Formats: sequence, C-alpha cells, structure tokens
Amino acid sequence: MTEEKTTQTIASAVASEKTATPVAPAKTMIDLVGLKGQDIKVLQESDVIEGTILSKGKNEVYLDIPSYGVGVVRGRELYDDQRVLSKMQVGDSVYALVVDPENKDGMVELSFRKAGHERVWTSLKELMEKGELAKTKILEANKGGLMVEINNVTGFLPVSQLSTEHYPRVEEADKNKILSRLKSYIGQEFTVRVITADPDEEKLIVSEKAAQEEDMKKKLSSIEIGTAVEGTVTGIVDFGIFVKFGDNLEGLVHISELAWQRIDNPKDIVKVGDKIKAQVISLDKGRISLSVKRLQDDPWAQVVKKYSVGQEILGKITKLMPFGAFVELDTDIHGLAHLGELSHKKVTHPKEVVEEGKEYTFKIISIEPENHRLGLSLKAMTENSNKNEEASVEEKKEDQSEKHEGPKEKPEEPKAEQGEEEATVISKETVKEIPSEDKKE
Repeated sequence: MTEEKTTQTIASAVASEKTATPVAPAKTMIDLVGLKGQDIKVLQESDVIEGTILSKGKNEVYLDIPSYGVGVVRGRELYDDQRVLSKMQVGDSVYALVVDPENKDGMVELSFRKAGHERVWTSLKELMEKGELAKTKILEANKGGLMVEINNVTGFLPVSQLSTEHYPRVEEADKNKILSRLKSYIGQEFTVRVITADPDEEKLIVSEKAAQEEDMKKKLSSIEIGTAVEGTVTGIVDFGIFVKFGDNLEGLVHISELAWQRIDNPKDIVKVGDKIKAQVISLDKGRISLSVKRLQDDPWAQVVKKYSVGQEILGKITKLMPFGAFVELDTDIHGLAHLGELSHKKVTHPKEVVEEGKEYTFKIISIEPENHRLGLSLKAMTENSNKNEEASVEEKKEDQSEKHEGPKEKPEEPKAEQGEEEATVISKETVKEIPSEDKKE
C-alpha cells in the first residue's frame, strides 16, 4: 500500500510537469527568462540543493526540487548517512548533492552522503571561524595526543593543546607514563575549539587550551606583573617547575628563575607537592611566568665585599662543559674557569685538567656583579707555583756553588808604601829622643 502511494506521488509530480499550462514559444531571451535581469539556473554536478521529501523507502528517497522536478537518492549515496536518514520524515526539507543533473529516467540523481560530507565540513569551518566551543568525547590516545569526534568527523587534540588540568606532566618526560596518563582520559568529554578544519585533506584539529582563552583572560586581568603568589608544585621538568595557584591558574618557573646559584636539575631543590612563593614576571598569551629567586636577596649585590680580583680561593668543580668548568665558591656564588684558563697547554676539554666533585685553588681574574659573573683561572696559580719553584732552584744552585769553592780567604790588608814606612820609623825614634819636662827641671 505504501509503495503504491509513493508511486502515485512521484507519478503525479512528474505528470504535473507534463500537464502544466502550455507556454507560448519564446521569441526573445527576455521572453525566455520572463523578467529582465532574472538568472537562468542550470544544475551542475556537485551543486548542493534543497528539496522536500516526497517519499522515503528502504532503498531510495525521492525529493521534490522546485524548478527542477524530481530527484532521487539511492544505494550507497543513501545509506552512508544513516544517522541523518533515520531522522528524516516525509515533508522535511533536506539538502543533497547533485551527482547527475538528469539520469536516464529524467530525474536528478542526488547524494545524501556527499552532501552530508559537504554539510559537516561547512559546519566545522563555521565553528572555527566563529570561535564557538564544542563538546567532544575522547575516543583513543597515542603519544602525540587524543582522538576526538565532532559531527561524526574524527579529529585530533594534540598534547600541546591540552589545558593545564589535563596536560600530562611526568618526570623526565617518560613517554610511556605520558601515554598512560592520556589513556586515562578515554571516554571523558572535553570542551574544545576547532583550530583547523580542512575538508580537502580531511584534517580536523581541536584545542582545549584555546577553548579556555576567554576564561583565562578574565582570570589574568586580576593579576599584575610583580605580584607575589603562593602555590603548589604540580610538575617538574628538565627546564623548570609548574606551580598551581589562585583560581586554578598555573605558571612556569624556569630553571634559571629558581635560585640565584646555578642549578643542574630542579629536582635537586624541589619536589611535587611543595608549597612555594613566587613572583609573577610575565603574562604572555595566557602563559604565566614566575620567579622564585626574585623574592630573595641577590647575593651578587654583596659579592665584591666577599671576593676581589687577584684573590686566591678554594673552589669545588660542579659541572664540566666544553667551554670550561663551573666552580662553586660558596652556596650562592658560582664562578667559571674558561677552558683557556685551565692550563698553559692546549686543552680540548676541561676533563683533561680537572674532575667534577674535586676542589682546586683558583685565582679570581674578573668580577661582574651586574651580570652575575665571576671569572677564575687555574693556570694563574700554576704561574705562581712556577715562580716559587724557580726561586728555590736558584737558591739551591748558589748553596751548591759555595760548597764546591770552599771557605773564602780573608782579604790582605794593603801594604804601606816605602816612604810611609820610613816616616813611621823616624817618628817613633824621634818620640823616644824627646826629653820629658821632668828631666829638664
């Protein structure tokens, strides 16, 4: 009975076209168009048109297309969009894509599947352009991110586009731990924003972080650079630590902003769960940069009171780099002994001269408090040592030469000349011959 009604409906639609009031032959283009300026519409393949459902069967659907006649959708062009098809009712307005403007039966061959593809990607592009938010369910996870679905299209949510709440922070960036964390989100629903919708490549990329931008802007508007905050360490990575504070905000303390002294690994001074105080030093595109050391006194401000150029000091090698060795002078002040200051000989790496963990005596050759730099030299100490050795060698040589020559003879007194000797003898004899005053009396 239903098939008979469907056949009758289609037949009447086709018959109405044939029995329509006869039109006089067109003499001019204006007669053909009817009204000057009216466009002639000719269906083309891939056009998306709107029609009204005349009948809905198991294998085909017929549409009434105003100005064009009857259209039909069948086969795989019908069933590839079953979720949409199940909601269709006779009399509903629907969109379909033209496959053939006129088939062998004189009807327009249409496709729901291709029209659905076009419609879905158009709606996704509209979401992207308007910046609207969408709910999506997490389908799967891989090391790069999460697989999602929007409007029956599978998309990708990269790890870098996750919110601070869901970003997988694990020690040493262990890929297996990251994947395990991502898999725990499967089945959950996230709110995202479409950031890439490319129908040609069928590429759909979404961002959870972008979806929270507006909310983030409101929260950040109440924070000023220089503000001191107190929070909890939520993650530790090679380049710094993440700190959660305030109204579910999170900032990064770069390793260079953790302390005034050199730090090789943030784990050496903090651990997840620690409560710390920090200062807001930058707000950039939703990223918050923090500093711990700027809430502490700068030890370099007093460095010239503790150390001076030319001073010899004991220091411990903390790290060897291709360009030199870092030396700890005290808990706050670290210096650098450049490769060229380690030895008088040509050295290609500091390990040829010094070892990590060992102490050596250095000479301070430069101090730059404003740049937090202190230059050290090991070879300068070698120069002093060489000079002392040379001096001691000279002394030994002198001692040895004296031993070989024996005791030195006393210098002879100069002999008096002959005239002087005679005068001396005469004067003595004269003195003897002079009578005393007592004898004269």
